[in-house]
Amino acid sequence: MPSPLGELLLISDGAALTGLYMNPHEQLPSDGQGGREWRREPAALRETAEQLAAYFAGELREFSLPLAPRGTEFQRTVWRALTTVPHGRTATYGGIARSIGRPNASRAVGMANNRNPISIVVPCHRVIGADGAMVGYGGGVSRKESLLGLEKGAALKA
Repeated sequence: MPSPLGELLLISDGAALTGLYMNPHEQLPSDGQGGREWRREPAALRETAEQLAAYFAGELREFSLPLAPRGTEFQRTVWRALTTVPHGRTATYGGIARSIGRPNASRAVGMANNRNPISIVVPCHRVIGADGAMVGYGGGVSRKESLLGLEKGAALKA
């Protein structure tokens, strides 16, 4: 899918969104997940594409899509916590760790955040360093800054 941030790769299991990657991205899969071949089926991801277009236009603040990210139980717990960070706001790795009842797990939260397979929709871009620094983002820090700017009402810059 084309976007203001470049091409996005959307992946579905047929019922839910399982992946959303920017290109280039640190975790961009090179082939189908789980050894499956990819098939181009735009109709299967039409709602995802429509919601993303509305988000990039500044018209959508919360996604309502079925999600099925693949990861460990801890990773999925972190990813669920990411979805509670409000649009236009940020959280820290330590704050996410405390919110899931693991106050000493900020590094593990950072690693789970880095492995988030559904960027933008599961808003890992809203997590920043304890000092407010724009640390790490699989799609690149400039994209992270652009997404946060968009959510604060700024025009999106690629």
